[in-house]
Amino acid sequence: QVQLVESGGGLVQAGGSLRLSCAASGRTFSMHAMGWFRQAPGKEREFVAAISWNGGDAGYADSVKGRFTISRDNAKNTVYLQMNSLKPEDTAVYYCASRSGGYYYTAVREYDYWGQGTQVTVSS
Repeated sequence: QVQLVESGGGLVQAGGSLRLSCAASGRTFSMHAMGWFRQAPGKEREFVAAISWNGGDAGYADSVKGRFTISRDNAKNTVYLQMNSLKPEDTAVYYCASRSGGYYYTAVREYDYWGQGTQVTVSS
């Protein structure tokens, strides 16, 4: 069992930055691929970024490529999402997710554990 707790969301002006953190419980964190997803009101949950078990490989949605960076610190059981040049369309609840496998996927269904989410609001 893995428990995930996100933090770092908030209200920011367009062009600003936020850093999300996701703290994981459990001894197998370092063996799990991790992902960030987001869900805006009235829309389906969508892939944002993901990283492999050792941080050696990462992937991004086209909409955030070049602006967002995912990273992880296995010693701290934490994964991060650095978000720069934020846009109003980035407004959503952001979820951290973990999958019981070392390689990342972009589909929601591939992830086994989810956090409760953290709200990110970008004002224009």
